Amino acid sequence: MRPIISARQAVEMIKPHARILFGGFLAVGAAETLIDELVKINTKDLHIVVIASDYENRGIGKLVVNHQVKSAQLTHLGTNKEIQKQMNEGEIAITLIPQGTLLECVRASGAGLGGVLTPTGLGTVVEEGKQIIRIEDKDFILEKAIPGDFALIHAWKADKLGNLIYRETARNSNPVMAMAGTITIAEVDEIVEVGELDPEQIVTPGVFVDYLVLSGGGNNG
Repeated sequence: MRPIISARQAVEMIKPHARILFGGFLAVGAAETLIDELVKINTKDLHIVVIASDYENRGIGKLVVNHQVKSAQLTHLGTNKEIQKQMNEGEIAITLIPQGTLLECVRASGAGLGGVLTPTGLGTVVEEGKQIIRIEDKDFILEKAIPGDFALIHAWKADKLGNLIYRETARNSNPVMAMAGTITIAEVDEIVEVGELDPEQIVTPGVFVDYLVLSGGGNNG
């Protein structure tokens, strides 16, 4: 059985300088309860990995507004003026990564791989400082795997073994992020007994989940 803990207990495990993988896309499917609690305890100097910077009042945008983020690896920050401001002022170090590459590098970490080979970004600034490997007359960029000290994800339902199912598009990056956290904390809307979930609907096996937290709502998924 997976421990069921409070949001406060969950985020108190996260210390300054931790690298956190966040599920969600533009805050849809984000672990809002965990993020809100992380804002309350004000843990600083976080390194975050997420698809997009969300909005100032939703998702990881709340951490940015509270000046808790030291660096971010992400694919898009156009919806969040505060992260743009902090980037321009040198407060946050930003690494922009093509979306497919970012998720594949996280997945590679979860699968125990050292990285991936991709043609995406060849001939652009994306390849600068990276190893180029030629295979059968084709060039590929070697992109290193992206692990996380923690993964904070959201799912619709969990059983007490930590098996997870998701609701519609709120699934997005959550299953991938769940794989790659040294400690994965799943915020869920409902926890049921073992055997109550349809095995055909389970996306994330409980082996990837360390702790369960009941959601406080408001995460659109």
